[in-house]
Amino acid sequence: MSDADFSAARAWPFEEARKVASRVAASGKGTALFETGYGPSGLPHIGTFGEVARTTWVRNAFQRLTGLPSRLVAFSDDMDGLRKVPDNVPNKEMLASHLGKPVTAIPDPFGTHDSFGHHNNARLRAFLDQFGFEYEFASSSDYYKSGRFDAALIRMAERHEQVKAVILPTLGPDRRATYSPFLPIHPKTGVVMQVPMEEVRPAEDLLVWTDPATGERFGTRITGGHCKAQWKADWALRWYALGVDYEMSGKDLIDSVKLSGAICRVLGGEPPIGFTYELFLDEEGTKISKSKGNGLSIEEWLHYAPPESLGQFMYNQPQRAKRLFFDVIPRATDEYVQNLDRLRTAPSPDNPAWHIHGGTTNDPGSPISFTMLLNLASVINADNPEMLWGFLQRYAPGVTPGSHPLVARLIERAVAYYRDRVVPEKKHRTATPAEAEAMQALAGMLRDRVQELEALPADDRAKTIQDLVYDAGRREPFLEPAKDGGRPGVSRAWFNALYQVLLGQPEGPRFGGFVALYGIAGTIGLIETALARDPAGA
Repeated sequence: MSDADFSAARAWPFEEARKVASRVAASGKGTALFETGYGPSGLPHIGTFGEVARTTWVRNAFQRLTGLPSRLVAFSDDMDGLRKVPDNVPNKEMLASHLGKPVTAIPDPFGTHDSFGHHNNARLRAFLDQFGFEYEFASSSDYYKSGRFDAALIRMAERHEQVKAVILPTLGPDRRATYSPFLPIHPKTGVVMQVPMEEVRPAEDLLVWTDPATGERFGTRITGGHCKAQWKADWALRWYALGVDYEMSGKDLIDSVKLSGAICRVLGGEPPIGFTYELFLDEEGTKISKSKGNGLSIEEWLHYAPPESLGQFMYNQPQRAKRLFFDVIPRATDEYVQNLDRLRTAPSPDNPAWHIHGGTTNDPGSPISFTMLLNLASVINADNPEMLWGFLQRYAPGVTPGSHPLVARLIERAVAYYRDRVVPEKKHRTATPAEAEAMQALAGMLRDRVQELEALPADDRAKTIQDLVYDAGRREPFLEPAKDGGRPGVSRAWFNALYQVLLGQPEGPRFGGFVALYGIAGTIGLIETALARDPAGA
């Protein structure tokens, strides 16, 4: 699809991009600002990847659609006070003595950076850089202290009561009595204070408040990093001060988005175009919780599949809840491989791989699915990539690690996935008499035509063998009624039997492709071995 045709693209990033284009056109700015935000007291996770990847896809679609420039700001709220000591850090006692202070004012427990906030910011940037995201990093502490927010803070002070009126109805009685959108930094303790403002004097750049612990009264400057905004007000302040045009957020923040949007309007700004994505569920359909540990980490995903497959998973239906557990990895990987092949032959912005690769790629892809590699690994009990390469290069002689880097990554991860995830669950079952009869018939067909089949090109060989698999299964109890008077069909039970009896797995890809990869003689031997251990096949 040419640049002139992007207006017809139906992919959801283009639908979002059109909204941003309309907003930018109405504002007359000529550029678009995209934002993603982070709390720096924790480490980046799989949701961080999803939010930045999705925002990047919308940003790229906007640029293709309009030809206008854009920026993506990755904003770290590192002026936030540390509420609790994380579980995964050293020197916890030291951190505990600094609770309540901005994370950029707390010593780094790892001893590698100027502060705990700087350490986590570095981790965030390394995480984003790992995936090649294009972004501008922004530090809340830097923006407050440098004066970037000064004008917006004074505006918020001028409309202090109106901002409070937005938030107060959402609070309980105790919090309502003490709430202020301003959180002054205690001049003696350095703690971010949540106290009521006795006086707000925008003309004098002054907040007046009392320390409830000591009764001491303080006057704190509104500007220059001497206070920060409470987080819903802070979000609105950021939108207003920077002119953010687009920001995504999870379903759990719907109410916060509404409140921050209302505050942004009170300040005289227009909140950005928003996009609410659904949260992930675990295998049982329960909401994933970091404290419960019932999710799948990004490190685990990348150990078993390439990052592009995670992009494929994040791309699909972001506004629907999806289960995030190990079994989705092979499916997402194969979907990506299929879309990559389509991208090379017929580039289209309605293809997820188009967005994952920014519109184009020179990657030759893979002639074989990840699931097929997993099944091969299962049959040969692969404990190293070289074992899989031996079979693959007989199937597709021109494929090498140098010529097909994706294949090399798939093979490496297939071995890891097989070792960790398949072996513990691998369990062969015995064939029923009817299954044994059909498998014996398949072995006979393969034996009778072995020379003819091996002379065929790999793709034709796989298709012809698949026809033989169907022919062997056209018997009771696997027959299905014919459609439109054609030959009878074959039920899924036949294919399930092949994988359960021969491979010890519940299901798999097209069996003809597996036979072509594994080898005809090897498959005949596999059937004979399986039936020899099964009394029904004797």
